[in-house]
Amino acid sequence: MGFNMRALVVGLISLFATACTTMETPVAEPEWTLLIHGGAGVMRRAEMTPELDAEYRAGLNAALEAGSRVLASGGAAVDAVQAAVIVLEDNPNFNAGRGAVLTREGVAELDASIMDGRDRRAGAVAQVRTVKNPIRAARHVMDKSGRVMFAGPDVDEMAKAAGLEIVPPEYFITPRRQEALRRAMAGTFVPMDRFGTVGAVAMDRAGNLAAATSTGGMNAKPPGRVGDAPIIGAGTYADNASCAVSATGDGEYFIRVSVARMICARVAMQGMSAEEAANATLEEVKALGGTGGVIVLDRDGSIALSMNTEGMFRGHADANGAREVAIYADE
Repeated sequence: MGFNMRALVVGLISLFATACTTMETPVAEPEWTLLIHGGAGVMRRAEMTPELDAEYRAGLNAALEAGSRVLASGGAAVDAVQAAVIVLEDNPNFNAGRGAVLTREGVAELDASIMDGRDRRAGAVAQVRTVKNPIRAARHVMDKSGRVMFAGPDVDEMAKAAGLEIVPPEYFITPRRQEALRRAMAGTFVPMDRFGTVGAVAMDRAGNLAAATSTGGMNAKPPGRVGDAPIIGAGTYADNASCAVSATGDGEYFIRVSVARMICARVAMQGMSAEEAANATLEEVKALGGTGGVIVLDRDGSIALSMNTEGMFRGHADANGAREVAIYADE
């Protein structure tokens, strides 16, 4: 081989090696990550006005901003998910807090839960009627009560004694939800009346996970009915050893499958990614006849915003600059 040919071959090998080294350089994992959802269900572009579409996206972005501020400043994941959920509870477009769907009696009965992945402490409340932000009541249960779950009028009294903001039951009622209740009681089915529940999952700079979920439940539900949102292991779960999950959908089916805990078990015990575990578990829900979606963040930073419905209000932000919101399944 002549000198020029030898030099050419050496040069090409060097160039190839450099290219391979560049291609294999891993992308830096974000220092923190936040996922949110605002409910899953039948969502069709033809039934969504441009104005309402913009309002939903603005609401999701506002929740992402609230949670991201906590995480970007070095705050804990559990504080970030609470901050994001509070924004969604205060937005009347979502089925949580103000703007929640109504029971057959025409009142809002609210459920919420929160879980800290560091030590699996959790707090949950159900059938709340006067606490402005039910997720705050769930956090109070987790931090102060030494218990996990409370339900009924005693939750409102506990929250009042703790200094949480109390509002009259009428605060939660909106004309839109009153009309949805009227349709339901008349036997008129409107797909957009069904979806609901909000939630968030996060990983902070220390690698800690947390999850939170809040809902008004199902439209025209019988008084006293409780779905999966406040059930630890069904609608909410977080464990630093596996993942963090917040779910939305047909609550009875999600309870029967133990959706949130099952997803984390698949991550921890079967080595599935967040998306693989989410999809496998939603297939179980579907097999029973249920629909819905989940947001999942696993201990290694992989994420899933999965659904077996036509859409799910959802969003994602992280320390690397990601910021996106979506509504329809094909986005």
